[in-house]
Amino acid sequence: MGLSVGIVGLPNVGKSTLFNALSDAGAEAANYPFCTIEPNRGIVLVPDPRLDALVKVITPKSIVPTAVEFVDIAGLVKGASEGEGLGNQFLAHIRSVDAIAHVVRCFEDDNIQHVANRVDPTDDIETIDTELILRDIQSVEKRLDRARKQAKGGDKTEKLALELCERVVAELSSGKSARDLVMTDDEAVILRELDLLTAKKVFFVANVSEGQLAAGLEDPLVARLVAKVGPGVEVVVICAAIEAEIAGLEPTDRDEFLASIGLAEPGLNRLIRTAYELLDLITYFTAGVKECRAWTIRRGTKAPQAAGVIHSDFERGFIRAEVVDWKLLVDMGSETAVKAAGKLRVEGKEYVVHDGDVMHFRFNV
Repeated sequence: MGLSVGIVGLPNVGKSTLFNALSDAGAEAANYPFCTIEPNRGIVLVPDPRLDALVKVITPKSIVPTAVEFVDIAGLVKGASEGEGLGNQFLAHIRSVDAIAHVVRCFEDDNIQHVANRVDPTDDIETIDTELILRDIQSVEKRLDRARKQAKGGDKTEKLALELCERVVAELSSGKSARDLVMTDDEAVILRELDLLTAKKVFFVANVSEGQLAAGLEDPLVARLVAKVGPGVEVVVICAAIEAEIAGLEPTDRDEFLASIGLAEPGLNRLIRTAYELLDLITYFTAGVKECRAWTIRRGTKAPQAAGVIHSDFERGFIRAEVVDWKLLVDMGSETAVKAAGKLRVEGKEYVVHDGDVMHFRFNV
């Protein structure tokens, strides 16, 4: 599945440093605004201990994890919605992604310039949110003009669009995001066509110094960020500089380094998993001696459509799926043992795939 997460924030908050740690794309990281103009893109593997466990049991010739694309988008500034700081171009880059990782600076450092000359997570978030909202108002008002003209002819869809756009403009003007709106299915179809920036799912990355890592969400600056975004919104605390250092180490040296700074795993692992889950994605596996592979699907996907992710023939000619939970397969040691114990399930076309299912599809075309 072609899914992408845009790394968004003000200039000099650590976006490119974070991107470099996430991927080997080598995005430029510098201490001045707008050093990133064209978005850098990197395909990042999703760490999954379940796949690791399956590999130890099956020892396949090939291992294929699932992945998410991260896009390093240049820093936005106040006035971006009117073109300030190449804002029109950068806002268009945000429109191309499926979700947003909003990086917020939560550390003090006199050697790294802040565009507002002070570190204030609350104000930084408001600046970005305001620019996204203003751009969305522009988009909705264009649709509203069209709806006003065409609704006069009695078109039911355009009448609904007229009412919806008037309501959306009012909500956006009050500072609310499109993702917070409650609407009918028909209204949701109209809104999706507008591809609004504030309708995209978002989580926050609190970029802290190494000395702040131990405090986590309790750090004063991070706590201000958490209070601003409110309950139910994911906040991942990382030190981008440390993550870049970890990413540069040989795999054999990483565990020792992590232990030395009191981390069980790189913060990037949590960030990647958070992005994956935010998009409401789950993973199922195919496992055999030739290949162990993780496949990405939307939560709620039924077996034939999950099979179609592998190949369209699998969906078109779907007969049944043989299914076992990954943990049961690992505990029993082999598919042969699972079958002998009568634990291999046979599921049909209405089966909704669960996160962590190991599946084998039977099909005929």
